Amino acid sequence: MRQVAIYGKGGIGKSTTTQNLTAGLAELGKKIMVVGCDPKADSTRLLLNGLAQKTVLDTLREEGEVDDLSQIEKVGFGGIRCVESGGPEPGVGCAGRGIITSIGMLEDLGAYTDDLDYVFYDVLGDVVCGGFAMPIREAGDLHRSFRRDDGPLRSKQHL
Repeated sequence: MRQVAIYGKGGIGKSTTTQNLTAGLAELGKKIMVVGCDPKADSTRLLLNGLAQKTVLDTLREEGEVDDLSQIEKVGFGGIRCVESGGPEPGVGCAGRGIITSIGMLEDLGAYTDDLDYVFYDVLGDVVCGGFAMPIREAGDLHRSFRRDDGPLRSKQHL
């Protein structure tokens, strides 16, 4: 499984880039999971035909616990597995902590299955918070990280 993180400041097309890239890979027969790591929770909306998916943190707030992957994961276009981390209520808490919670929960629930070819993380990158670095820190098999900014799409090789 390859893990790819798309980072960048808000409003520059990270989610659109991620969703189009993963849709193309799904059409080639690849098995993919997209983890939205933006408090706006719009990283999977196009893949889910416009559905505003319930986030991991919203599910935890409303249900108290998550004990089954189906509570937080939806299947979208081309069989792409979609998860949105979400964030705290505006002005309360730390969105980066939500990402740490979500990725830990995905690990605990067995979301990172052997059949996956790629896991994409769509990450807000203009926040100075350690939680937003979680997709790179915890992904021991991270192959590439892309940074989308006002210039061209850039790739950094992570060894």
